Amino acid sequence: MIRKFITALALMTALLPLKSAAEQMQRPELTPDQKLRMATALIQSYYIEDVDGQKLADEAITAMLKTLDPHSSYSDPEETKELTQPLEGKFSGIGIQFNAATDTVYVIQTIAGGPSEKVGIRPGDRIIQADDSIIAGRKLPNSAILKILRGEKGSKVNLKVKRGGEPELIDFVVIRDDIPIYSVDASYMADDSTGYIRVSRFAEDTAEEVERSINKLKAKGMKNLILDLEDNGGGYLGAAVELASKFLLKGDPVVFTKGLHSQPAYFNLDDDGEFRDMKVVVMVNQYSASASEILSGAIQDNDRGLIVGRRTFGKGLVQRPFPFPDGSMIRLTTARYYTPSGRSIQKHYDKGQGEEYMLDLLNRYKSGELWSADSIKLDESLRYETLRNHRPVYGGGGILPDVFVPVDTTYFSAYYRDLVAKGVVNQFCLNYVDANRAQLLKDYPDEDAFSSRFAVTDGLERQLIAAGEKEGVEFDDEQWQRSRPYVLALIRGLIARDLYEDSSVFRFLNPLLPEYQEALKLINTPDRYDALLRGKK
Repeated sequence: MIRKFITALALMTALLPLKSAAEQMQRPELTPDQKLRMATALIQSYYIEDVDGQKLADEAITAMLKTLDPHSSYSDPEETKELTQPLEGKFSGIGIQFNAATDTVYVIQTIAGGPSEKVGIRPGDRIIQADDSIIAGRKLPNSAILKILRGEKGSKVNLKVKRGGEPELIDFVVIRDDIPIYSVDASYMADDSTGYIRVSRFAEDTAEEVERSINKLKAKGMKNLILDLEDNGGGYLGAAVELASKFLLKGDPVVFTKGLHSQPAYFNLDDDGEFRDMKVVVMVNQYSASASEILSGAIQDNDRGLIVGRRTFGKGLVQRPFPFPDGSMIRLTTARYYTPSGRSIQKHYDKGQGEEYMLDLLNRYKSGELWSADSIKLDESLRYETLRNHRPVYGGGGILPDVFVPVDTTYFSAYYRDLVAKGVVNQFCLNYVDANRAQLLKDYPDEDAFSSRFAVTDGLERQLIAAGEKEGVEFDDEQWQRSRPYVLALIRGLIARDLYEDSSVFRFLNPLLPEYQEALKLINTPDRYDALLRGKK
């Protein structure tokens, strides 16, 4: 048998065309495009099994991009739609904010003027069924629920809703419409003269949203601003430039970009920003990235305000979208961006080592950087100066804050973690509001009244602890005492969010956070604020 195989192999080899060494040297070189097309054709024509050509192309593109930087990426049509919707600022749906902590979709809020509000759906309603899709009892992930509730503008969805003590399900016919997605998660007065605004993304309407929020707060007496960019992963570069323009002066640079195949682009202001005289403190952390870093860098380099928190992520690469006709898209890194002082804040990466790149945050944790600014290694060769006061700033890995604030774990405990992870706190608050909504709104007609008078009683604490034990979270008194201030603030915030607006939860939790405390103290201490801006510690 072996001899027969060897003989057959020899015959097959003999049938292959032989080329002399000279002929082989004269072979034309294949271009990369030709080689890829040939490889694809060979696989589709000769592979032992049927091949999905589309899947083959998708995986080839993905593999190619992985050999480049960590931020170039490919998305199929469905993924592209999910990626672009949050940045385009709207989608078509029924206009509710919901919670699916248990096996039921619980309506937390209806969007004012939205489709659900128009037909009479209320906070506290539970959506049991949408058209032929049963929602209750299936423990669907949020992504699956969104696919059911969202749809084309003008399309109808028939909902069956359980409301409070009503014995029968209520039928609603909702006409889907465009629903705005907001960038401003919270906006309120932190004290008599200081406003707080939290921005979660940089999308088409971000600058306009922030401007509206500032004007509302100015009407309440705001003179100073805390701008919270913690956990903001970025978005559109143009949105960051537009928002920066609200605070800077005519001629101030915001950012510039350079790439091998693109001309340098400089973004400078043509006019004074309308909020140019307002004191500004920007809150950032290790998850603040991209457009967040562009805005923070512009504020810092122009000596326009102060940055508080921890070193930002360090994403200084610009991705340009290249859509395909089928709806898929490549987001290709085409340039680096530089802050006004000329520094690149892109952290180090090795091509093709995306996983190692993403471990950077874990390495910061292990090195102790999240607890001590002294653990940050500064490269003097990447030292720059701010444009007006000539303070030292550094490139090569994120925006370093002017005032470092370590990670706070004061209130954290395994008991608190389990209460939250199992949805106990969230569901407890939903149930409490569901049972007491009318009385709560009568006793506390607005958020100010609730904030000043509502307290979590000992009885409510015991009920929460009992609810946790029912879900298998064993009570631990030492851990409860450690986490109790934060849990009580969270309860008040979640109840207020259900009764009033989304930003309520931040209003109750922020005062416990050291970075927020530092920002508020700094902005209310003019001498220290001015000294830090001049580069004096």
